[in-house]
Amino acid sequence: MRALPAVTGRDEFDVLVVRTDYHDDQAWQGVTAALMEPRGDGPYEAHVHFVDDPAWAGATVDEALHAVRADENLAVVFLADRTTMQAESHALLAVTTLTREECVDDEDYEQLTEFGREFRTVPAGVHDVHANLSIGNLGFEEYAAWAQDDPEGIYRSF
Repeated sequence: MRALPAVTGRDEFDVLVVRTDYHDDQAWQGVTAALMEPRGDGPYEAHVHFVDDPAWAGATVDEALHAVRADENLAVVFLADRTTMQAESHALLAVTTLTREECVDDEDYEQLTEFGREFRTVPAGVHDVHANLSIGNLGFEEYAAWAQDDPEGIYRSF
């Protein structure tokens, strides 16, 4: 596993989005624009920390998780990978940072990752997932289950 640069400067309330595909700058601009759109009734300003460093090109899920493991306030990381860039919906890959060591036992870990440790979500869903995981309102497994129920396997937002 290769070492990736440390993620620095992220406020604990910022969504973390890591770009891992560098084939289409225009698609990336579309992803970032969608993520920065105001949300909710307010509308509320989006707070996103982007990692846009070619050193992350082609990074795997495990490499990304290894690189962000020191951030104790991070429940989920979102990867803008090749699929994100090519899909019309720009669905990002949401990956839980939960490890087996953080769980009471194997059964607890299996329950919390019942639907996998990753799923896809549209940019509008990124903020739902991040906010609710941050405050413990909903669990990663709930979002993963909703994504699994979608015909395209994507969490679409509330």
